[in-house]
Amino acid sequence: MSISRESADAYWKENVRIILSYLVVWFVVSYGCGILFVEQLNSIPFFGFELGFWFAQQGSIFVFCGLIVAYAISMNNLDEKYDVHE
Repeated sequence: MSISRESADAYWKENVRIILSYLVVWFVVSYGCGILFVEQLNSIPFFGFELGFWFAQQGSIFVFCGLIVAYAISMNNLDEKYDVHE
């Protein structure tokens, strides 16, 4: 199966946009919520813990796992859109 140059460029551009958007979410949650905004988040109780502590210890891991699933779904949809799926 062959894909045109224009289609391949559009596919790659969307692929990079998806990757960058998920990386921004990952950075904001892990660095922002776990380090930068921890003092503000600690004023919010969450299941008996301070929210900033929870994000630093477990929340960012849960978000990261969710991002892996979301990325796989996004890439499957992108592959089908450009007809390069398996």
